Amino acid sequence: MKVIRFVFFFVLPALSMPLFRSFAQEHKYETGAAIGVSSYLGDANKTELLLSPNIAGGAVYRYNINFHWAARGNLLVGKASGDTQNSGNIFPNNERRNFNRPFAELSGQVEYNFFPFSNKYAYLDTKRYTPYIFAGVGVTLATGDNVFFNANIPFGVGIKYKIKERLNIGLEFSVRKLFGDDFDAPNKSETWNLNAPYNIKSSFFKNNDWYFLSMIHLTWDFGLRRTPCCD
Repeated sequence: MKVIRFVFFFVLPALSMPLFRSFAQEHKYETGAAIGVSSYLGDANKTELLLSPNIAGGAVYRYNINFHWAARGNLLVGKASGDTQNSGNIFPNNERRNFNRPFAELSGQVEYNFFPFSNKYAYLDTKRYTPYIFAGVGVTLATGDNVFFNANIPFGVGIKYKIKERLNIGLEFSVRKLFGDDFDAPNKSETWNLNAPYNIKSSFFKNNDWYFLSMIHLTWDFGLRRTPCCD
């Protein structure tokens, strides 16, 4: 956790210093779709990142600021599921619960490409592929008798490749840190559930739930710039 905080609070701001002095891609915008799997980490699964995977997908929109930086918006849907029998934990009175919960997410992120990303302008040492990192903020809505609506912090890593002039493909793995412990407790009527099952109050680093997304993105460039430099 200390490493994550160092990267996103110190490394990214330092990298952003030349943000508005770099050259830019030929097209300003990208839009497209994403598909992959979602998984959950919380009281019903403490360690296995891809336990009980479910289908996830949605829409992606990017504004390419320059070769290294992009701003992105996501509208995604997925499903979280878990079973305390697979958690490795022992709960009070040997209670057992399982859950399946659809969710939707709206989020905004900032991406940093490690290589200048473009299939043109070779004199600027551009590459048609690049690894990247990203972080941002968002909100998650999950359905059920006990509706979950709370903020999330998305961050992750990926790699993208420009297949042809306007067509891009990307593969990424990302994490959503949630601000609440009832993402895995969809039913209010239960006398015991996974919302603080040990009666320990949640804090920023304790008891809050997470979910993960492993996704493939396919996007199309549009919005031609007048020149290859920023505008």
